[in-house]
Amino acid sequence: MKIPKEIKDIIKTLNKEGFKAYIVGGCVRDLLRGEDPEDWDITTDAKPLEIKKIFPDSFYENKFFTVTVLTKSKNPKLKEIEITTFRKESKYTDKRHPDEIKFAKTLEEDLSRRDFTINAMALEVLNKKTRVIDLFNGRKDLKDKTIRAVGNPYERFNEDALRMMRAVRFATIFNFKIEKETEEAIIKNAFLIQEISKERIRDEFLKIINSDFPDKGIEMLRRLGLLKFIIPEIEEGYGVSQNKHHIYDCYTHSLLSLKYAAEKKFNQNVRLAALFHDIAKPRVKKGEGPDATFYNHEIVGAKMTYQVLKRLKFPQKDIEKITKLVRYHLFYYNVGEVSESSVRRLVKNVGLENMEELLQLRMADRIGSGVPKAEPYKLRHLKYIIEKVSQDPISVKMLKINGNDVIEILKIKPGPKVGEVLTILLSYVLLDPKKNKKEILKKEVEKLKTLSEKEFKELYEKAQKEIEDVEMKRDQMTKQKYWVV
Repeated sequence: MKIPKEIKDIIKTLNKEGFKAYIVGGCVRDLLRGEDPEDWDITTDAKPLEIKKIFPDSFYENKFFTVTVLTKSKNPKLKEIEITTFRKESKYTDKRHPDEIKFAKTLEEDLSRRDFTINAMALEVLNKKTRVIDLFNGRKDLKDKTIRAVGNPYERFNEDALRMMRAVRFATIFNFKIEKETEEAIIKNAFLIQEISKERIRDEFLKIINSDFPDKGIEMLRRLGLLKFIIPEIEEGYGVSQNKHHIYDCYTHSLLSLKYAAEKKFNQNVRLAALFHDIAKPRVKKGEGPDATFYNHEIVGAKMTYQVLKRLKFPQKDIEKITKLVRYHLFYYNVGEVSESSVRRLVKNVGLENMEELLQLRMADRIGSGVPKAEPYKLRHLKYIIEKVSQDPISVKMLKINGNDVIEILKIKPGPKVGEVLTILLSYVLLDPKKNKKEILKKEVEKLKTLSEKEFKELYEKAQKEIEDVEMKRDQMTKQKYWVV
């Protein structure tokens, strides 16, 4: 295992001062899995003030005996290293925080308070080798792909109820299973998750959503009895049949939509919208069988989504975006049937910056319905229309000169000729954008004074043709970009 020099130096320094020090926790797990740790943690028998004395370039601003040592590493992951004194914890009356934290005398005491066996290993760095200290068979559980609580799972979850969600999160991220007794303890203690702050629940939930297998994570939350205390609105769809357009119930359809979004590496907002987009169907459903209806489920669903995300303390900008995706996920589009004005209205409602995510949600929705493909040509054609209606129109308004300037230079009255002159100037600018300067265009207007009516008309008709050609070429390029005809 490759241990960074910064970590080795800290441990050597502590050892030199007569203290024991070990790499501990998730970074040991990651090293054993052949992964690069996200962060590094060290535990020691040195007290916080002793650590600060050894490492003057550090700070200690918490009640958990953790000192953060600043290094000069260029690696962001190694700039700040947390060193925590061996500790043990008393009862957790509120199921969230220990009533009291005390110094522990041994590494074994420290490791025994941790959540899962795969996170309760330590690594001793010797001169030229390392030794894994594994008191709870964490290596075996890693090999067997098992999440198992350290010691008595009922005690671990009563200490911190969020550990139940953490078990699901680790099982989801690593594609592991949860050991039977640990799983039974979660089922019996699931109600305790209500004691946890919404912010902490949200953070664990998002780690599940952003994993490679979020659908499995959500189903695990439901099966273990946690989902009904976190987002009961999602569970309402379990077993609720749909109509002739769907082969799955509401809940399964949402999970499959989420699964597709994860497979395609869509971002967090699209994944959440995929999970929530049909959240209102159980509440608005009318009738049964192939002709069942779900009128306005997108409108009601947007309101429900807003409430769920607000309850889980999501940032307002994320709430608004995800809610908007849910609200407009049901847009209708068929090539040749929907007008450009309809698409323009959709873009206005959703926001051009959100259109790509809306189309991704549409793909996830369609695949989640059990169809073989996500209508690639329709979606490409819609992307073409979206870009087309969003482009700045080719117009005389682009010019650095206006009708009043033309009237003044040619000494003419307002009328059709003013527009014709501007059209001629626009054709000049389209061929050579550098000409779009007021002084240059004024000189071009002066030149038009010398033309006969016939010459002016021919020049105007030529300008019209050139502008049409530019518009046609731009449209062809946009079509080619999306492979549409």
